[in-house]
Amino acid sequence: MILAAGMASRYGSMKQIQGFGPSGETIMEYSIYDAIRAGFKKVVFIIREEFANDFKNIFDPKLKGKIETAYVFQDLKAFLGDRQLPAERTKPWGTAHAVLCAKDAVKDPFAVINADDFYGRDAFEKAFLFLTNDASEKVYSIIGYELLKTLSDNGTVNRGVCQVDAKGNLTAIAERLNISETDGKIICEDDQQPRELPRDSQVSMNFWCFELSVFSYSEKLFKEFLDENISKPKAEFFIPIVGDRFINDKVGVIKVIPTTAKWFGVTYKEDAPDVKASLDALIDSKEYPDNLWS
Repeated sequence: MILAAGMASRYGSMKQIQGFGPSGETIMEYSIYDAIRAGFKKVVFIIREEFANDFKNIFDPKLKGKIETAYVFQDLKAFLGDRQLPAERTKPWGTAHAVLCAKDAVKDPFAVINADDFYGRDAFEKAFLFLTNDASEKVYSIIGYELLKTLSDNGTVNRGVCQVDAKGNLTAIAERLNISETDGKIICEDDQQPRELPRDSQVSMNFWCFELSVFSYSEKLFKEFLDENISKPKAEFFIPIVGDRFINDKVGVIKVIPTTAKWFGVTYKEDAPDVKASLDALIDSKEYPDNLWS
């Protein structure tokens, strides 16, 4: 499941379909390529309805015969029940709501990723092994990345910062905002504590592995979220909210699976040259072909 319905406000354009590879490949195409060779059989794109033709024109010709595809729209009115959509609400409801919108398109344990993040082959291989061997209604997982390796040189970033116990299970996850490296320290400017974060903190880059039970659980939590936030035009229902409640309510455990894969992404336009250089290096090392789909 690829989350691609965001408004890309900080990037300034529709970065999800910007080409970075030598043959015009988007970042998410590298994720799909890695997912296919790891064993995944279907990709579900979560998009806004106005982007549907752009996505289908790009991906249908490339992926036909390689992996099953589906397109799901993140509708602002979805799962509101008898509530009325406030006139001032134009922003999507958030990543957990996006996942919820795909409820009818997913029939098996599944992974969730962002469209604009490069996750690496190792991450998909570990996710596939977890989903086929260990996922259950009481056991979910996230792929964990080292915080220091996920920062941008061009501005602050937001990250789901994890606390992990001795068994490798998540004990807490908090969405921390405005993170950057300053004078050798990783500082978080969001009025939460602690302000300084350990350099080797495990963070979620929104690569989650879920069993189907997550849909009914998320729907219940979204109703509670709306009770408190429907009149707040910028409030968002994030996946980490669901994860945090899942473990704190003792519904089950979330395993943190570390990956050796290199992460990179395009939070800002200025990140684009670094992303292209990183992809070029991987192609030069023969990790990926010059044309993914030829």
